[in-house]
Amino acid sequence: MSNSIQQGFDSKNEQGFVYTSLDAAINWVRANSIWPQPMGLACCAIELMAAGGSRFDIARFGSEVMRFSPRQSDCMIVAGTVTYKQAGYVKRIYDQMANPKWVIAMGACACTGGMFRTYSTLQGVDKIIPVDIYLAGCPSRPDALLDALVSLQNKIRKTRSTKELFQRMQ
Repeated sequence: MSNSIQQGFDSKNEQGFVYTSLDAAINWVRANSIWPQPMGLACCAIELMAAGGSRFDIARFGSEVMRFSPRQSDCMIVAGTVTYKQAGYVKRIYDQMANPKWVIAMGACACTGGMFRTYSTLQGVDKIIPVDIYLAGCPSRPDALLDALVSLQNKIRKTRSTKELFQRMQ
């Protein structure tokens, strides 16, 4: 177990205290309550919707609350082809999200522009917003999206949350 996440149980004391670091507690809450902002722009959006169904059950990962308001979400899932006409709106919605915020690029089109090498298609959403998890496929399967959520949870658990909080206060 790393030094930043120190957890334990004191069995010598009859009341049994559980202790942890502030980083571990904050990251546990953040990792298990990701509220996605779906940006379904093309065919990958159907697979994103399927992940919320009973067969794949995104609720197991604490992400069942799809928020269509950027002020209530902390993870944008860009699913599909982003055109230059839409890019400004995607960036504006990302900017309206509260910190900390994460982005999953779902599908080949969101990651690299896919098969569309045209003047109107953005060649990867990472040109306008920072992407945390890239999810390959055309279209990406719902179970691959669940795997991406687990990867995002692991990434969140390893962050230094208190350092970010105290830097913002100054």
